[in-house]
Parts: sequence; C-alpha cells; structure tokens
Amino acid sequence: MRIFSRLYDLALRWSRHPHAPRYLAALSFAESSFFPVPPDVMLAPMALAMPRRAWRLAGLTTLASVAGGMLGYLIGAFAFELVAPWLRAAGYWPQYERAAAWFGQWGVWVVFLAGFTPIPYKIFTISAGVVGMAFAPFVAASLVGRGARFYLVAGLIRWGGEPMERALRRHVDTLGYLAVVLAVIVYFAVS
Repeated sequence: MRIFSRLYDLALRWSRHPHAPRYLAALSFAESSFFPVPPDVMLAPMALAMPRRAWRLAGLTTLASVAGGMLGYLIGAFAFELVAPWLRAAGYWPQYERAAAWFGQWGVWVVFLAGFTPIPYKIFTISAGVVGMAFAPFVAASLVGRGARFYLVAGLIRWGGEPMERALRRHVDTLGYLAVVLAVIVYFAVS
C-alpha cells in the first residue's frame, strides 16, 4: 500500500502553490499550540521545490512556530482550565503531566528539547505557561530548538537536492511506515 507516496506527491503539489509560504506559516503557528501535524511535512517538499529559498522558508517556519508557541504559553498561563478537557479528550493528558514534572527537573532545557525533537511541542508550550516559566528564556529556548530543527531539515533537503528527492521518492513509503512504528514504540515507552 503506497499511502505515503500519495501524501508526498500531494505535499509537493501544495508546496508549489503561490500561497504555499502562507500555508507553511499558518501550519507552523497552529502546530505549536493546538494542531497535530508538524510543519516539517510541508517544509521539506517546499525546500525541494525551491532550494534557493530553503533558508528563508526555515526562518519563516521557525518564527511562525515560536509565535504559535507563545500562544500556547499564554493558553497555559491564562486559559488552562478551558483547554484541560481537550488535553484529556485528545489523549495528551499523560504527556502534559509528564511535561509539567520535567519542567521542575530540567527547566528551560525541556523547551529546547521539545522544540528540536518530534515530542509534541504544543504540550510543552502550554505546560510552560501553566508552571509559570519565565517568558524570555522560554522564547529563547524555543527559537534555538525550533530553529535548529527547521534549519536542519531545510539544509539537508537543500544539500541533497534532486538526488535526495529521487531517493526520498523511492523510499518514502518505507520511511513512513518506519516512522509510524517508531511513534508507536515511543508512545508505549513513555506511557
């Protein structure tokens, strides 16, 4: 079944749309506070389609993601009682509790790691607001973590160019299924 190949082709078509940078910014913003789809799925094909703009796209993704993270922080600080039922219903409650505990143990490093890794960043943005983390270090750690992640994605895609696109197209289904299996393993390991 070639589900990921079809999704990859669809993402490539969207990445060539005249409004694609706006869509990328909106996706990046939303993912940092409430939306489940990471911006990498749009950034990578856009960097392939427009390699000369890869760095600018990574910067746009970073800034929009950090702005969305600030919204997540404000939600945690001022409206947590409104989103707590959603966190429970969406199955994010155990991750939220774990994130809140990690803040007490590791502080700002948690935001940096959540920004760089595939851990749901939105959980940490909301948790940072709930626990009252200092805002400036939160923003700084978000900029560094998110920036490192998105510039790495854009750089790898730009560096690899057409050969990487051909290899990615050839192996996208295998990589997609491996990512699903890895996500399930991580989910059960941290649950």
